Amino acid sequence: MRSKGITDESVLDAMNKVPRHLFLDSSFLEHAYQNKAFPIGADQTISHPYTVAFQSQLLQLKPGDKVLEIGTGSGYQCAVLLEMKAQIYTIERQNELYKKTNLLFRKLNYRPRKYVFGDGYKGLPEEAPFDSIIVTCGAPEIPQTLLSQLKIGGRLVIPVGSDPQIMTLIVRESATDFSKETFGEFRFVPFLGGKN
Repeated sequence: MRSKGITDESVLDAMNKVPRHLFLDSSFLEHAYQNKAFPIGADQTISHPYTVAFQSQLLQLKPGDKVLEIGTGSGYQCAVLLEMKAQIYTIERQNELYKKTNLLFRKLNYRPRKYVFGDGYKGLPEEAPFDSIIVTCGAPEIPQTLLSQLKIGGRLVIPVGSDPQIMTLIVRESATDFSKETFGEFRFVPFLGGKN
């Protein structure tokens, strides 16, 4: 990760602590620490470690930050953020993954502040505002509902577009103003609404 430009020590430390192989199907175990994405069921994938590190670094987390994650998936990204001492609220729309990952969180003693089976496009307005929001699927556009749930100074990290997506950082500068920065192409499964 260092050789690829990841410099945030808290991200590097967290990724060293999380046993990625436990978030993969056993048929992929020998490849668990390669920089590759793998299927995890329900037509979803676990992201490349570099992608997880890159998104985590863009959040610029401090211990205790309140973070909303859209797309729990295997739970790997969530585990990394928990190791960074953030308070995580995470949403998964695929019931199969939601149940599987809930069992894994219990087994590995990872405890998000809230783990929800729901529609990521809605966010969690009842828990807002958040210091950061991370989206782990490719959105056709930036959902206004998520922007409205950011604190002033809060950061939204989201891949935007079809295939590939452009990694995008939105910072809420004031109640009505947002700044935007982009960081090149990445590939994610699509950000879908509703529950499945």
